[in-house]
Amino acid sequence: MGKTGAKVFSGMVIAASLILAAILFLHRFIPNRWYNLGSFIETFLPWFGLGVPVLILLAAIRRRPLAIVCSLLPALAWFEMYAGLIPDKHDGEGDFRVVAHNVNAENTETEATAATLLAAEPDVIVLVELTEDQRLEWGEVLGDRYEYSAAYGTVALWSVYPVTESNEVDLQLGWARAFRAAVDIDGEPVAFYVAHLLSVRVNTEGFTSEQRNETARLLGEAIAAEELDRVVLAGDLNGTFQDRSLAPITYQLESAQAAAGKGFGFTWPADTPLARIDQVLYRGLDATGSDVLDATASDHRPVQADFAF
Repeated sequence: MGKTGAKVFSGMVIAASLILAAILFLHRFIPNRWYNLGSFIETFLPWFGLGVPVLILLAAIRRRPLAIVCSLLPALAWFEMYAGLIPDKHDGEGDFRVVAHNVNAENTETEATAATLLAAEPDVIVLVELTEDQRLEWGEVLGDRYEYSAAYGTVALWSVYPVTESNEVDLQLGWARAFRAAVDIDGEPVAFYVAHLLSVRVNTEGFTSEQRNETARLLGEAIAAEELDRVVLAGDLNGTFQDRSLAPITYQLESAQAAAGKGFGFTWPADTPLARIDQVLYRGLDATGSDVLDATASDHRPVQADFAF
């Protein structure tokens, strides 16, 4: 490669490094008005780190100091954002355990799916995307062990602790996809919110999520009005914790995976998880553990979280 070609090559590496660093550092400023581009990028933002070693390698091959320095900028951005997620932060079992799962309306393997969840020995089980027939089947499988339950539409909760009250959270969809249940855990009341927000779509219109965003706003308003100090939100939010469109929820809750898990905890799609859209969020408690369970017959993986008072 001649001098001119080498300069052009180095310039391309520098430009690519600066663009990637800008995306990582300034993703919040990428506008959504163009096909919801900002939310789309935030959904898969951790994967942008795959470009970092490639750029560093290309810069090192050319041995251009400026290119090497620029290639390190996106590396610094990525590690600043995600290095804290990588270590194992588990701190014991806590006082109670929650398992949440989008079981998939087409999942006919109820008993096998339940076996995966029950192996984690949860105190509270949250299920979403249930058909009526599935809900009845799950009631039969879980009823002996989990005496208390609440169900609205396609979402449900089973608990070994008393459910003292429950009510639907109206997402203005015409059918129930979210509810609140007060659970008395050894005399300590905890408000559980179970939710399955609307799905997003990637099509010719881009990353379309207006309806999902509206359901997030309504759910966020319900949680903001919650009178109990201890709150757990579990279910399929069809968005990652970094997706700005979920800010009405995430600004007031913490992620159990970020606080007490190991790694990114991707849950979807089950065969090759690329994003964590199945969440257990909380406030007023201490998260002591978070895990992703083995795949079931669903297209989502189950998630587990442990909490202490």
